[in-house]
Amino acid sequence: MQIILVIDAQGGGIGKQIIQSLKKKEYPVRITAVGTNTAATMAMLNAGADIAVTGENAVKVNARNADIIIGPIGIVIANSLYGEITPEMALAIAQSRAVRILLPINRCENIIAGVENLNLSYLIDKALEEVSKLVDTEKRLYL
Repeated sequence: MQIILVIDAQGGGIGKQIIQSLKKKEYPVRITAVGTNTAATMAMLNAGADIAVTGENAVKVNARNADIIIGPIGIVIANSLYGEITPEMALAIAQSRAVRILLPINRCENIIAGVENLNLSYLIDKALEEVSKLVDTEKRLYL
C-alpha cells in the first residue's frame, strides 16, 4: 500500500481540502498528514487522514517513508509559510525518495513566475490527476 504524505501549515485548510479530495477517490493508499502546528494537524485529521502528527521531527520521519508528498510549494522552501517550514523540514522533503506534488500557490513572499493565481480547487484537481497516474502505475507493477 502506498503512503501519501500531506503537509500543511497555518490552519491546514489546503491540506484539509487535499485529504477530503483524496478520500473521495478511494485510492488504496494510507494518508498521513503532518501539520506544522496543531491547528493544521487537527484540520487534516478531521478531514479523514489515516494518521496525523505535528512538527519538524514528524516531517523528517514521515518524508523518509512516503511514496508521494503533496502540499503547497512552500513546503520545500526554508522559512516559508510565515516561518512555519524550518530549513530541516524543507531539506527532509526535498531529499525524500517520494514523488513531490507541489501546488504552485503565490503566497508568503514566494511567487512562481508564469503561474497565475489559480483557484485552489483547480490546483487540487490537478494534483489528484497526478496521484491517479502514480497510483495506477503502481497497481500495474504489482499485478
